[in-house]
Amino acid sequence: MNDSPASPAMTMRQIREGLGHIKPGEPKVLVAITRYEVSVLPADDINRRYFALFVELTPHGWIVTDGHAGYDADGTAHFGEMRRHHFADVDDALAIARRLAPDLTVNGHTATDAYRRTQA
Repeated sequence: MNDSPASPAMTMRQIREGLGHIKPGEPKVLVAITRYEVSVLPADDINRRYFALFVELTPHGWIVTDGHAGYDADGTAHFGEMRRHHFADVDDALAIARRLAPDLTVNGHTATDAYRRTQA
């Protein structure tokens, strides 16, 4: 058996400082996901920016928006900052955005129409 006193385990920060990945005393860098993009179109599709919904974190909760309107839980679009429905849970907001994304309409064409045109 070892007679030396047990040393406490090192934290990840202490390990990273010891390896030189961060400098001792520097503040911790924080990363947060505050916006999701939801679309049926692939990321490299030229039309994706027009047929995308965004789930964004606000001080009051998560919202579903297309950049112009906010969407309620039933999918109704409301224009203006004060009419946006705030979801307490990001999963609920993402579920609404996923449900609405295929039928998002721009100039009479749905996102699904745009997808079919670009995949042909």
